[in-house]
Amino acid sequence: MNLSLHAPVQAEELRLAMRHWTAGVTVVTATGRDGTHAGIVSNSFTSVSLEPALVSWCVDRGSSSFDVWCSTEAFSVHILGKENADLVPRFAARGADKFAGLHTTPSTVGSPALDGVPVRLDCITWNRYDGGDHVIIIGEVRAIHAAATTATHSRTPARRQPARR
Repeated sequence: MNLSLHAPVQAEELRLAMRHWTAGVTVVTATGRDGTHAGIVSNSFTSVSLEPALVSWCVDRGSSSFDVWCSTEAFSVHILGKENADLVPRFAARGADKFAGLHTTPSTVGSPALDGVPVRLDCITWNRYDGGDHVIIIGEVRAIHAAATTATHSRTPARRQPARR
């Protein structure tokens, strides 16, 4: 990789570099003003603030449901586990009916809630910001739904224990 302080980084260079960043995967869902459901895979999800409870994620301006994301007042972020791997290609597909044959119920904010995910955050839209070819969406978390079997991760690295002899 060449370091250039003057030339802008090309999109493909950044894409290749970011493949080294291990991120969790979420599915974000919402209901449009016309009542249609929208869903999208997002790995740009992150917490922003604890007080108030804010999270963010980014949507590509080329998304087939971009208009929904820029007008919805609420959305749900579904944090996926290994057992939800089948949801990724479904919600990553462009223009398909991502909810066909899928059982959902309305979340506490009215967006489609997916069954069987470890954690779901129901949010109201706090703000949107320009992010180049994406829009950054900030949501205020209004409800958290966690499965009883959800494992949590420690904030400290695991220490390797010496082998017993």
